[in-house]
Amino acid sequence: MQFTIEGIIVDVLNSRIFKGEITVENGIISSIKPKETDSKIYILPGFVDSHVHVESSMLIPSEFARLAVPHGTVGTISDPHEIGNVLGIHGVKYMIENGKKVPFKFYFGAPSCVPATSFETAGAEIGVNEVDELLQLPEVVYLAEMMNFPGVIAKDEVVMKKIELAHRYGKVVDGHAPGLRGENIRNYISAGITTDHECFTAEEALEKLQLGMKILIREGSAAKNFEALIDLMHDHWENMMFCSDDKHPNDLVVGHINLLVKRALEKGIEMMKVLRAACVNPVLHYKMNVGLLQENDPADFILVNNLSDFNVLATYIDGEQVSDHEKSNIRSINAEIVNNFDCSPVSVEAIQVTNQDKKVKVITVEDGQLITGHVVTEIPSENGYLKSDVQQDVLKMVVVNRYHNAPPAIAFVKNVGLKEGAFASSVVHDSHNIIAIGTNDDDIIASINLLIEYKGGVCAVKGETKEILRLPVAGLMSNKDGYEIAAHYEKLDHLVKLWGSTLQSPYMTMSFLALLVIPELKLSDKGLFDGGKFEFTSLYVG
Repeated sequence: MQFTIEGIIVDVLNSRIFKGEITVENGIISSIKPKETDSKIYILPGFVDSHVHVESSMLIPSEFARLAVPHGTVGTISDPHEIGNVLGIHGVKYMIENGKKVPFKFYFGAPSCVPATSFETAGAEIGVNEVDELLQLPEVVYLAEMMNFPGVIAKDEVVMKKIELAHRYGKVVDGHAPGLRGENIRNYISAGITTDHECFTAEEALEKLQLGMKILIREGSAAKNFEALIDLMHDHWENMMFCSDDKHPNDLVVGHINLLVKRALEKGIEMMKVLRAACVNPVLHYKMNVGLLQENDPADFILVNNLSDFNVLATYIDGEQVSDHEKSNIRSINAEIVNNFDCSPVSVEAIQVTNQDKKVKVITVEDGQLITGHVVTEIPSENGYLKSDVQQDVLKMVVVNRYHNAPPAIAFVKNVGLKEGAFASSVVHDSHNIIAIGTNDDDIIASINLLIEYKGGVCAVKGETKEILRLPVAGLMSNKDGYEIAAHYEKLDHLVKLWGSTLQSPYMTMSFLALLVIPELKLSDKGLFDGGKFEFTSLYVG
């Protein structure tokens, strides 16, 4: 198939803009020629999300692609860490195979930390042999985020073997080092780790840039670091990229990397610098077979209305038009269901906490951040058991092992804002057990058992009101139409906020309250965890 497109060509690789004509033959750009034209359409390379967990969209890859292409996204660097924790190497291969069924450029990583820590229960393990197998696949282009930074610094044998394998196969190693500074970050980088998407201050990011790291500006549904880091792009654009990391389906319907491009331009960053970060830098760093609007490149490009609004008129991947204005041309496909969910319903008695000491350690949420703090608070009791205190905005939180029957873990959390009811999810980083937060034990238990009944999902419960979005694929994703899932999720998000939550993204924020590798205080299925000391801690102060 051959066709031509006239317009104003934005050659990001060579920092030039000119009127011209592009000819595409059999999915390849066969020629780019200067040509006078009346067309006001701008043609430029497509956007790439440089680090995303597709599973966090609650959509299988083929549906993620459907929702992403209308925003000009042509490819992703995808870390299948989440499904890896549930189903191991089989889950990673499921993501690869499903992604191949649609015209979109998914590039996957080999999960480096499954399970993420030994302080939680995961559904599978991806060891050195499995990493070796995955890194030999052409669809796997990197070793995914090395969250075990203590292991890197201590030169743990297993950790170093995984990194060495990536280097042997000529594949890059992604980092994950929140707050790591000084001698520790120098040792971490010296292992051959090249990126970090966890910086939450400009000072931290600048130090890492000066040491040779590439910094990814993250703006997801919960973790939002754009404002803190964007000014660094003025001087360090060659070593920066954009990513979402985790994006819920309703947010993906609204926009993707295109929104970060617009915001960066509004901040006064030069356009070519912004487009290098959004289009070029990920392709070069990860050696993606994604076209950069050059002759003999794959015909991966987008058409936009102007260079300020960046409204995407069309997206092309390998010469196929995959979106037309805001409409996706990618069709839904039938996908099999794979899962790993085997626990029994939980009783109210199982989540009762005795008032050994009314003063307890309470996790404090920071809206828009993955890090948490903690305070010591006196919790009221009833019949000898500690309970949620809505007046203080201190709520009970429960994590339940979903892979086999085990006693639930209980803690208390502040700054969620919920005034009534409870909400729960099986999308819970990193091991994806069940998490629930609520104002009373009955609603907490009802929400947990609803997820157990349907083997995964997100839900909200208040008395007889029970709303669930089922996620049958690994308890993380739906195999249904992505736009319908986004609308259903939006309904749940609205419901939790109607019941009082003040969080921008309640479900996403809750999902990270079990993420032990991010400081400070978190809750795994095995107990309350101090991320600073990297050890379990007591709920009680005394």
